[in-house]
Amino acid sequence: MKQIGKYLSAVFLAATLVSVVGCTSTPQQQGTGEYIDDSVITTKVKAAIFDDPITKATEINVKTFKGVVQLSGFVSSMASANRAVELARGVSGVQGVTNDMRLK
Repeated sequence: MKQIGKYLSAVFLAATLVSVVGCTSTPQQQGTGEYIDDSVITTKVKAAIFDDPITKATEINVKTFKGVVQLSGFVSSMASANRAVELARGVSGVQGVTNDMRLK
């Protein structure tokens, strides 16, 4: 009976270690926590752009990977693009902004 308990403990420990290691991030892949954080950042940036009268939210796409925000799409002026970058940088958690927006 004691032997079975040791085996079950070992199996439980191994399963726990595998699940913890499986949630870690790599340079090409996000961990679970990073994915959630990036989703929150993306939502905050989209809200900031949508609420701003200079930018148009329907024309700007927002993606976030490991805290770096990528803005893409078409804008009507450089002022809109610059304002969107400024708004994205102002969101907490943003580590960098990549501007891939194009003028119409």
